[in-house]
Amino acid sequence: MSPPTADWIQLQDRFYRKQEIYTMVWEQIDLSKCMIAAAPFGGPLALARDDRKVLLLQKQQPAKPSINLYTSSGKRMEPIQWDKGRIIGMGWTDTEQLLCVLEDGLVRMYNILGEYTQFSLGKEAKENKVIDVQIWGTGLVALTGSFQLIAVTNFDEPRPKVLADAGINEPPHSWTVIPPKFTLSRHVEVLLAINSTILVVDATEARDERLQEGPFKKMSVSPDGKYLALFTNDGRLWVVSTDFQKNLSEFATQSQLAPQQLVWCGTDSVILYWDKIVLMVGPFGDWIKYSYDEAIFMIPEVDGVRIISSEKCEFLQKVPAVTEDIFKIGSTAPGAMLYDALDHFEKKSPKADENIRSIRLELADAVEACIEAAGHEINHQYQRSLLKAASFGKCFLEIHNADSFVDMCKTLRVLNAVRFYEIGIPLTYTQYQRLTPEALVDRLISRHQYLLAIRICEYLKMRTDRILIHWACSKIKISNDDEDTLCRMVVEKLANKPGLSYSEIAMTAHKTGHSKLATMLLDYEPRAGDQVPLLMSMGQDELALVKAIESGDTDLVYHVILYLKRKNDPGDFFRIINNKPLACHLLESYCKQQDPELLKNFYYQDDRSGDNANLSLIESFQQKDLTERTKRLKTSLKLYQENKEHAFEAKAIEESLKLLQAQVQLEKDCNQPFTGLSLSSTVYKLITINQGSRATKVRNDFQMPDKRFWWIKLRALVEIRDWDGVATLAKSKKSPIGYEPFVEECVKAMQYREAAKYILKCDAHLRAGLFLKIEAYQEAGEQAFLQKDLETLKEIRDKCPNALLQGQIDGYITQLASSR
Repeated sequence: MSPPTADWIQLQDRFYRKQEIYTMVWEQIDLSKCMIAAAPFGGPLALARDDRKVLLLQKQQPAKPSINLYTSSGKRMEPIQWDKGRIIGMGWTDTEQLLCVLEDGLVRMYNILGEYTQFSLGKEAKENKVIDVQIWGTGLVALTGSFQLIAVTNFDEPRPKVLADAGINEPPHSWTVIPPKFTLSRHVEVLLAINSTILVVDATEARDERLQEGPFKKMSVSPDGKYLALFTNDGRLWVVSTDFQKNLSEFATQSQLAPQQLVWCGTDSVILYWDKIVLMVGPFGDWIKYSYDEAIFMIPEVDGVRIISSEKCEFLQKVPAVTEDIFKIGSTAPGAMLYDALDHFEKKSPKADENIRSIRLELADAVEACIEAAGHEINHQYQRSLLKAASFGKCFLEIHNADSFVDMCKTLRVLNAVRFYEIGIPLTYTQYQRLTPEALVDRLISRHQYLLAIRICEYLKMRTDRILIHWACSKIKISNDDEDTLCRMVVEKLANKPGLSYSEIAMTAHKTGHSKLATMLLDYEPRAGDQVPLLMSMGQDELALVKAIESGDTDLVYHVILYLKRKNDPGDFFRIINNKPLACHLLESYCKQQDPELLKNFYYQDDRSGDNANLSLIESFQQKDLTERTKRLKTSLKLYQENKEHAFEAKAIEESLKLLQAQVQLEKDCNQPFTGLSLSSTVYKLITINQGSRATKVRNDFQMPDKRFWWIKLRALVEIRDWDGVATLAKSKKSPIGYEPFVEECVKAMQYREAAKYILKCDAHLRAGLFLKIEAYQEAGEQAFLQKDLETLKEIRDKCPNALLQGQIDGYITQLASSR
């Protein structure tokens, strides 16, 4: 095994290394004749024939290009058969979708399988054509033939926006963009190299930075958006801050020919590529030169540069500090001493113990350094040796948390799996941390690497639901099996995943024309909130209602009912909800508050004349207009009369109509409001306005019972303080209600003298108590003595304030007590 420093090259005070990751498995491809776009984080490559270069070399007419997708190892993926116009530029989004910007302003977004969506950059782009484009992870800026800039900053909701007019009438020498996440304004900024200066254009203004070093033939923004590398007309590489306030470095390349590519290697150095020559320039003017015999393409990453040639894929990066500390020749860092100690231990040398003793106080740091360094290695042997060194160092620590060691082992196992050439995602540890495991799994899913994605999720204890759902959707799209077989296959795979949603799978089945399969799959959907809307969109209205009812969610049932009401005519609507009691009850509750007419129709078609009559009756009470009220009452009467079971209600309505007519006549005769009053209230009011004869007539017309009439008349006479009338009523004939109510009503009116007139007419056993109520203690005592009621006599004595009367009552008590 060659030493780890064999491919290191020093640049001032730091080291860089260029490691071969893959030998390309594709056939020989001339990259110089291709338009290339590469996704970051070890993503795929898109290659299309570059018409401009082909025409220049072969003088032929342009043909429609085909787009071939490859992994970083050169394994061919799904090709895209191109059927549109001329491609101006290609790029990749953060979600690994390939963007193709056409000359007429049309933008297509392809996934890795060749499926696409598209949008237009608008009228300006269509009329004046797109001549160039810059693409970043979440947006793009297009330059049109009229030198207008059109920006799209969100591919999920693309809304093309024309930026401020730069005021130019010729193409810029070069240009680039600073993505919104790196600008103070959080809006995209465009840098245009015009003459000897740079214009900074955003949505509101175009600002001249008033530089004199131009013109600039190439420019590139660093991965963190802080620095800008510029290649001048006289062959100088100039690095400044993106706000143009700091001049960081200058380097004379000795070449006035602009490089084909100008990219950043992390944030430490800049790489320029001319035909067969790669020049890396450090921050202090030092440089490294690499030579190639063939065309290459460089892909900037957050921690280095991926270099693609027709034969191999390499990764050029600054050696991580922890790796440098361990492997640098002569290093005495704790990590280096621990790694060396393991080597001596395996050789059975006593120097291993010396090394461990020398770093005893820093041993924990040395262990962590070896663990981190293992993550930065691509070579499996160095990964194992560094982890072995860390494990060796742990043995000498009394207390050590092994979580970082376990996590790194898991991470390396995942990284090694996706780096395998069949997968072809050469992620580094730094990129993996930035990308996150969830995003890596999503990328495997989009490549249909389901088995690996599931194993990674199970290994990292992540949920596998989205993987299985995506697999099922893809299976449905491409399978030729019958629907029953497909359903059984999908359900068997997902059976051991409780709670997994089938709604997305069912929607895919529905969109691909497998409606029966979609319905079958929805039977397994555990969430009615997802199940029911999809059934509605599929036209399975009645089944949707059944599932909503089974869920017990009344809001969901209401949602379906209102949807069906809007969609269907009343007959079909009522047919669907019939024989579904909960739906019927909810419809009734809704209609009573919101739509009484629909409720009438519902009762009518269900032959519920009684309920319909009740509804009309309620409506009659809500009417202020007498004509309308009478009309509704007659409607209710007619409906009640249709069913013998409602004979009582029909009779009551007839009397209500008769009473209403009588009240109308009374209002004319007495000039008082009567409509809306009950029969008892009508009689009561007539008596209180001294219309006793009319009250008697109403009583006779409606055959009011004597007891009720006497009660009403008594209370009305007491209300108007007609004591003579009360007396006349008491003497008219024997009272059907007795005479105690006369006493009670007089007492309520605080008329004790009037009350006393009727006490002796009451039953003998009640008299003492009634006299006590009006505070007639002597009479109360006499009546209690006559009834030989000892307990009442004691109560009277206790309440009586007169001592003389108390003595008399005590005598009554003594007599009764002695007689016993």
